[in-house]
Amino acid sequence: MVRPGLALAVLVACTSAVAAPPPVAMKREHVTADIYHYQFDLRVGSKPNAVVRIHRVVRELTPWQPRPTPHAVMLLHGDFANFVTNFVPTLGTPASSAPGLAPYLASRGVDTWGVDRRWTLPKADGDISDLGDMGVDQELGDIEDALAFARVQRAITDRSLSRIVLAGFSHGGQLTYAYAAARGQHLSAIAVLDAYYDLAPEHSDLRDFACANAAAGREALAQGVTDSENRFFIDVGSLARSAPEATSPIFPPYTNRETMNTLAGMTYWFAPYTPLYHLSAPVLYEQGDAVGLRESTEESVSAWFASAPPHQSLRETAELDAIWCGTTPRPELANIRVPLFYLGAAGAFGDSGLYSTTRVSSTDVTTLVVRRFGPERVAEDFGHGDLLYGTDAPALAWQPLATWLLRH
Repeated sequence: MVRPGLALAVLVACTSAVAAPPPVAMKREHVTADIYHYQFDLRVGSKPNAVVRIHRVVRELTPWQPRPTPHAVMLLHGDFANFVTNFVPTLGTPASSAPGLAPYLASRGVDTWGVDRRWTLPKADGDISDLGDMGVDQELGDIEDALAFARVQRAITDRSLSRIVLAGFSHGGQLTYAYAAARGQHLSAIAVLDAYYDLAPEHSDLRDFACANAAAGREALAQGVTDSENRFFIDVGSLARSAPEATSPIFPPYTNRETMNTLAGMTYWFAPYTPLYHLSAPVLYEQGDAVGLRESTEESVSAWFASAPPHQSLRETAELDAIWCGTTPRPELANIRVPLFYLGAAGAFGDSGLYSTTRVSSTDVTTLVVRRFGPERVAEDFGHGDLLYGTDAPALAWQPLATWLLRH
């Protein structure tokens, strides 16, 4: 089902997309070759950011006419990012040299969709009076609306009534699990890119960390704080691009470049989601400092950080931590019966994400953890963001994902 207020927008957008340029709520831009990016902004309420922003990256036959394909996926982005900066980074601000998972999938015949969480919409000085409403329940509703929109659109442009695969990166992967557990009847399959949902019994330290974060988030919300802003990532990325060898105002005496490499390569100092969790595989010096990045270029990582949306919902963060904590009501993985593909990064969630795949009821489960080294070098191994920005990500991660999607 789709909300009544959204139904008319779906029909108008679908009709317009076939025959003529779009109304104000739509835009189209070139990505590469015959691949184009469409964006649809659908208002679903009266609050400042009550908008479901839906994306489509697809090959075209002619302008506004997608090339039909029976295969489709809806991608959910991670933290301090949106669909474009995670999956079509060449269109980000600043633009990145990383080619992007979405155009890769589109080039191989997968109609690639996405939806932004509402906290990605307001500008730095924008109206965030409704930020405190942006929690998991709202996000699951927006995902449902985005899937309904995509299916109606594909019925018009592709003559396809098939269900869509839902796939998510990082916290987008956690939301993928939550949606499939609560409303999985709308999906053909799910893919989770480097995230866990249930924690194995032996990972009590990770559960304690999540519980502490959830409690801190609830306390801050009770005091009226709603914004878990991304200024830190924006500043680190921007300074690494504009003045890489200058002394960092954030972590002196490190330079701005060294600060970014440390944040990316030794992320467990700040966010120990696993004991040696890191966003990008580091090149480590003898003293343990991150002196470079092994898999992703510094340019692509700095663009990822610098292009972060200025705001992020603290309610969402606290509620996702509570899911990991396991002490509050939540959709259960045992409800999931559709096929599942888990793609992990050895230096991030990696093997810790495998336990969640054993908790679903599906009999079709495929797992792949991308790794370069043995367990003794996990601190240097493939990182979380390397799945999206790594130079070898197309061969090591995207190609197996595309192959699986074309079978599901």
